[in-house]
Amino acid sequence: MLKYCICFIFLFSIFTSSAQGIPTDTNAARDSIKAKKKADLIHHIGNGYIPLKYFNLDLRYLIKFNQYEGIRTGLGGTTSDKLSEKFRINGYVVYGFKDGQYKYSIGGGYRINETHNTWLNAYYVNDLQETASTKYLTDKRIFQFFEPRLLNISLFYHHITNSISLQHDFGPKLNTETQFFASNVNPKFDYTFVTDDGAYTKYELTVVKSALYWSPFDIYKDTKKGRIKTYNGFPKLTFQYTQSFNGPLQGDFNFQKLDFKATYHFIHSKASHTELDFASGVAVGDTPLTHLYHAYPNNINKATIMQRFSVAGLNSFETMYFNEFFSDMFSVVQFKHFFAPLYHSTFSRPQLVFLTRFAIGDMQHKERHQGITFNTLDKGYLESGFEINQLLFGFGLSLTYRYGAYHLPELEDNIALKFTFNVTL
Repeated sequence: MLKYCICFIFLFSIFTSSAQGIPTDTNAARDSIKAKKKADLIHHIGNGYIPLKYFNLDLRYLIKFNQYEGIRTGLGGTTSDKLSEKFRINGYVVYGFKDGQYKYSIGGGYRINETHNTWLNAYYVNDLQETASTKYLTDKRIFQFFEPRLLNISLFYHHITNSISLQHDFGPKLNTETQFFASNVNPKFDYTFVTDDGAYTKYELTVVKSALYWSPFDIYKDTKKGRIKTYNGFPKLTFQYTQSFNGPLQGDFNFQKLDFKATYHFIHSKASHTELDFASGVAVGDTPLTHLYHAYPNNINKATIMQRFSVAGLNSFETMYFNEFFSDMFSVVQFKHFFAPLYHSTFSRPQLVFLTRFAIGDMQHKERHQGITFNTLDKGYLESGFEINQLLFGFGLSLTYRYGAYHLPELEDNIALKFTFNVTL
């Protein structure tokens, strides 16, 4: 919808300029300048920023909602290249109205090498993180106008983290980042982690994490404005290794994690394609629940289908209830086929999507995680369904069904009816 508004403004500006009798050459030059400005604005908004002169306002922190904080709102951003191309300063401050707490972060980076985009970064963070979630260091910045899963997440841990990291690109297709950090962790739910050394309700972690992102079939071209991508190739692969240390002046636990994800798109035509996503992880050692794995659940524990009616995620299990499953080893496969849109109009572009998701996992020493009840995925979890996206103003509908080993006795408890929201700039 936003792209149509911007195009309308652009066309209207051309029309009014022509009506005022501006000479052809001047008109063309002004149109070119306006088009560039609009393209730059769309690019920044697509990345989640509103560009100011020396500072880019980060849209991710303006307003969100979850079950623990309620409404979460604040301001954040980063310095722009107009201030400096060699250093950056970024941060945010947010407030949760339900828990009544401020959260914040401050940090910055210095570019060591321009050719390989090498940055040395340092951050201080005082915030919440979803329990058992995985964040890859090399993930490209992903901005969504609306993040569906956030609405219903209730299990968080609070952490105060000091970190230093090194980003380095071996080339445009191979990006790496290594981070060292120390965290004080406080689960915001009833939880005790029992190890051979004792029982912990709060704990400290000292961690080294290294990630690699590889997109071998992308094609780039050198231009006067720098290197630009001319072809988006697949697969895209991400590897990440985590090592937590314990001992004097270190953290409380020693554990290792190995995470991997891959994405492949089969392009059938400009309007039809198939997506195949795979993710896997394994944790070995004394790993608390906060740093284990869930399988991207997105269903709230309510009695009826309509009470559970919410927003479908992009790659989440719509019939899997929040906090239902946790694992110390897991694998997930997701398949989606996008048919060509049924028709195109200004406000509607209906597109049918067939989907199937499968997850399997397990947990060693489940008894060590006390105060919370959950299941494992050792029998394999299945759901299938369809979406009809962009029925009106970017909104659509999703229907998925849970079957297999974790099929529930009541039929309606296996069904998830939700709406979808998709906006493309």
